[in-house]
Amino acid sequence: MNWELLFNMVVPLTIAFVAVWGAARRVDVYSALVQGAGEGLGVLIKIVPAMVALMTAVYMLRASGALEAAGALLGPVLTRLGVPPETVGLLLVRPVSGNAALGVGSELIATYGPDSAVGRTAAVMLGSTETTFYTVAVYFGAAGVKRTRYAIPAALCADAAAFLAAAWAVRWWFG
Repeated sequence: MNWELLFNMVVPLTIAFVAVWGAARRVDVYSALVQGAGEGLGVLIKIVPAMVALMTAVYMLRASGALEAAGALLGPVLTRLGVPPETVGLLLVRPVSGNAALGVGSELIATYGPDSAVGRTAAVMLGSTETTFYTVAVYFGAAGVKRTRYAIPAALCADAAAFLAAAWAVRWWFG
């Protein structure tokens, strides 16, 4: 069986199935599509300002050298916790921006290698954490929530636990 062809056809077949299903149930599929696209644009308009602010802040932190200074400051604490201090940039950027975190992660992997402790830890951290502020900005902005209350501190605690668990898991599995 040609698996690549099957995987390439998943999205078109799903769309076709939904269209046929809707037509069989006598739904005006085109009108529903246009209405959904209009609602999507409304959500986009609500979240763009928060996204622009977050991306600007991340680029300012990277350009100013603040991430490197934080790395020098937090390095000894991270070492005692079992987290490679080279990953401090990833720890600080990941909750804010997924694109910046991918950039930092790819730099770590290119510098230290994909099979190094730092490269593996960075990869697991990228896969086990969330862009907290981006997610809160998008979903809370779309829902019209103005006060996040405990959502951000709880999410940041979850990110911290995931960073520690990623470093410990890599150490445990790969030594």
